[in-house]
Amino acid sequence: MTKSNAWGDGTLLPLIDTLEEMRAKALEEITGAGDLRRLDEVRVLYLGRKGALTDILRGLKDATPEERPRVGQAANDIKEALAAAVEERQATLEAAELTARAESDRVDLTLPGRKPPKGHIHPIEQTLDRMLDIFRELGFQVATGPDIETEYYNFDALNTPADHPARDMHDTFFVKPGVVLRTHTSPVQIRVMERTEPPVAVVIPGRVYRVDSDATHSPMFVQLEGLLVDRDVTFADLKGTLQRFVERYFGPGVETRFRPHFFPFTEPSAEMDVRWTAKDRDGNEKSSWLELLGCGMVHPKVLQAVGYDPEVYTGYAFGMGIDRLAMVRHGIGAIGHLYENDLRFLEQF
Repeated sequence: MTKSNAWGDGTLLPLIDTLEEMRAKALEEITGAGDLRRLDEVRVLYLGRKGALTDILRGLKDATPEERPRVGQAANDIKEALAAAVEERQATLEAAELTARAESDRVDLTLPGRKPPKGHIHPIEQTLDRMLDIFRELGFQVATGPDIETEYYNFDALNTPADHPARDMHDTFFVKPGVVLRTHTSPVQIRVMERTEPPVAVVIPGRVYRVDSDATHSPMFVQLEGLLVDRDVTFADLKGTLQRFVERYFGPGVETRFRPHFFPFTEPSAEMDVRWTAKDRDGNEKSSWLELLGCGMVHPKVLQAVGYDPEVYTGYAFGMGIDRLAMVRHGIGAIGHLYENDLRFLEQF
């Protein structure tokens, strides 16, 4: 009784010879399996429900009754031999994988430890630390206050009219009626003066919030407020203090200019600009004036609100964005870079 050869060479072989050929080929492939995945593929190829051994055994229906026991016994012997070979090869491969995994996970205690990378102080914090050092040298103390303020401290006590545009939703974040995210650090001026007799000389760092966003504005930014109140304080004192600060921070020779301006809480008021140079997207340097801070003489109504006699005391105030100081000093083209937490950017500082 003959059957078509399972390996496709077109010859007719007796079933016993076909089984023996399959055994030899299967054992060779089992031994040569390089990993558990390949070994499982070989097992399915020969011993699976649709494997080569099953395919050959289907030919038993054409065998004579005398041949069937002999062929069946031979098939069972081969099946057991292949299963045993698969099991043995599987144990060998699993042991090899375990050894390789153990070797790769092995810790060499004689090697030096890996030092974690050092962190960096954020450029805004670097800028703030430098600014505070300069103002401390000039005799100012540091004061702080809450980020969430009442409209009284944020607007009313600072002589801001009820119909002033800054009170509108498109400029100010309202937490609830009468309560806002502070739009400047000036409310702390009021809080300090309420509990302090003149003379007063403080700088006030902190986060502030405004509905504004572009290359040089952010909805949240960091500001430094300054206040000095005493007898016989003049605008010349204000200009001298700010010019001294700018030269100490940027170095001698930095270009500055003062422009008349209006703030409800100072009179007269001004803005101070510095020459700003940064690279555009094409790598070309561009230079322009950048508003650095607002300043002026404390309005008499603000002094009256805290119980100071404006006939006896005068003072000046100023407020500047720490973010902009960082941008000017380091040539940063957009304020958003300071808040994106991109390590490629931050590690430059």
